[in-house]
Amino acid sequence: MVAGVRSRIVAVLVSLLTVLSPTAAAHAADDPLLDRLAAVPGLSVVSETQASGYRFFVLTYRQPADHRRPGAGAFEQRLTLLHRSDDAPVVLATSGYGLPANPRPAQTEPTALLGANQISVEHRFFTPSRPAAADWSDLDIWQEATDEHRIVTAFKTLYSGRWIQTGASKGGMTSVYHRRFYPGDVDGVVAYVAPDDVVNPADRAYDRFFDTVGTPECRAALDDVQREALRRRDRLVPRLAADAAAQGWTFDRTIGTADRSFEMTVLDAVWAFWQYSTVADCATVPAATATDDQLYGWVDTVAGWSFYTDQALEYYWPYYYQAATQLGWPSLRFEHLRGLRAYPGLYTANSSLPAELRRRHNPVPMIDVDLWVRTAAPRMLFIYGENDPWGAERFTPSKRDSALYVAPGANHGANISKLNAQDAAQATATLRRWAGVPAALAAPAAVDLPLDDMLGDRRRIG
Repeated sequence: MVAGVRSRIVAVLVSLLTVLSPTAAAHAADDPLLDRLAAVPGLSVVSETQASGYRFFVLTYRQPADHRRPGAGAFEQRLTLLHRSDDAPVVLATSGYGLPANPRPAQTEPTALLGANQISVEHRFFTPSRPAAADWSDLDIWQEATDEHRIVTAFKTLYSGRWIQTGASKGGMTSVYHRRFYPGDVDGVVAYVAPDDVVNPADRAYDRFFDTVGTPECRAALDDVQREALRRRDRLVPRLAADAAAQGWTFDRTIGTADRSFEMTVLDAVWAFWQYSTVADCATVPAATATDDQLYGWVDTVAGWSFYTDQALEYYWPYYYQAATQLGWPSLRFEHLRGLRAYPGLYTANSSLPAELRRRHNPVPMIDVDLWVRTAAPRMLFIYGENDPWGAERFTPSKRDSALYVAPGANHGANISKLNAQDAAQATATLRRWAGVPAALAAPAAVDLPLDDMLGDRRRIG
């Protein structure tokens, strides 16, 4: 036993001497990639993960809080780098939201199709990528596009390959806005399930969507669930209030009361159903004769009672602020709920913001972007899901080497792999042509990386 302990101690000492030897130290210092990253002004390496076939870095990049006044304060914007090779294409992935608290290696669909490097960017004002003394007027589509422009400019000193930008949902919108303001930054854009709310109040497209999506039987069942939940308000709201008290949820900072939160969640339930589910899930919709427990549980599963609470909404304040000021939001008529709604003006972006962040809407930016995309934008692919409510208002691509594809029966998780075979082949060939890689590119060798759909689930508390 003593001999075994002695041998283990000797082995440890030998390992330490090897690590601390001049040869090992010289090898550790000989890292051209780290040297190049360190040479980028304002860029800091937070952590690194190495595996066979790639290196993964969590980084921060110092950005001006206001690009029009670069000397008036700054913040550290989080990003990640998935590095494969110096000469591979680079995919710029814009999430539109925050990155995970502890980012892990993952690749977007374009990254996988191209065998590319990937830079993923946390959107400004999603914590921790927020100025310490935040002036929320600095949160607009041009400021974020300029964040991305500076990132592209910095990393083009490291990589010689072509650039593709991608994003899904709000991240897809973000990729479009970057293209609008800095069309020379990347060689092509793949925007997934990106809504285009051109004129905010003109939202009949959403009502038409809900009038036709799925089957008549499923639509009727979903309408019945909403009606029945609102009819049982006097029994279900106390249940929500009790759950809130038990979980520590509050409502007074944003939505106002448990009753208002209840109504907003019920209004959102059918939207959330089609966003995350498929026609096959229609069988799970409870009947109008369902018990209170069944109704309450189904709404919680689909939409989440915790979503419209102060605790959950705080994460989304940057999104709702942008929706209120520039992006717009879906305005539905809910004609089947006439006489059952207690708060007719509730379904707006400002309802999910604290009073000090509520703003008037400026319609000009979306009109400008829409016109540019449909008339002048080059090399843009738009991917939508047939049954995704966010796709009711879609971008119209120009005739400048751009296209739009719809995945049959798909929800908000639509991507190229869910298109029919002919469309998927065309979209993939177009993407690879833009990126300058072979049409029959082989997948990178044995890289165990999960696919990042760039969406994230509806954030809930508890």
